[in-house]
Amino acid sequence: MKLFYGISPFLHTRQGSWAQSRLLCVARIAAWTPALFLVGAYNLHSQESGHPEYEVKAAYLYNFGRFVGWPSKPPSDEAGSFAICVLGHDPFGTTLDATLAGEAIDGKSVVLRRISKPQDTSNCRILFISASEGSQLKEILARLDKMSVLTVSDIPQFTRRGGMVQFILEENKVRFEINLAAAERAGLSLSSQLLKVAANVTRNPQPGD
Repeated sequence: MKLFYGISPFLHTRQGSWAQSRLLCVARIAAWTPALFLVGAYNLHSQESGHPEYEVKAAYLYNFGRFVGWPSKPPSDEAGSFAICVLGHDPFGTTLDATLAGEAIDGKSVVLRRISKPQDTSNCRILFISASEGSQLKEILARLDKMSVLTVSDIPQFTRRGGMVQFILEENKVRFEINLAAAERAGLSLSSQLLKVAANVTRNPQPGD
């Protein structure tokens, strides 16, 4: 389980017991419910405590996987693994590696893949689209249309352009918006807990610029 100062992660570990964060930060052991992880947004003014913005986003990426339902046999699934991918320039550094190391979702080992081409997304369950790919976002999302891939980014207007989950800063806190229509078109089911704590949920936007 990943524990961070300023946010409350899911009550979950591989053995069902408490564990310290493997990141270079101070772990706080506390009993939080899953929804409280999502409610607990991170104050960026506290970066001196060792928890920069992308450390929080890495924790969100992992935990999104526990609040999203995929088709029982998605065509892109790799047996025994749950792939979280980063397309384009990786803003996480080693933080995402540390966050995902040794973790599992739905009984599948979580693997991190860094990819440079949209053509390599077929085995991804969660895809973080880097800001470096903003100029070709329309083409990327068109390629992923109706594929069972949860798309996440911090590109401005991401959900309005057809993406599913967009990280935003709201009063210096990391929050997220959801394009529910895009997720449902891809056959994904988002937990009501996830929807309740999103900063905004849009239900009928159409992809486009």
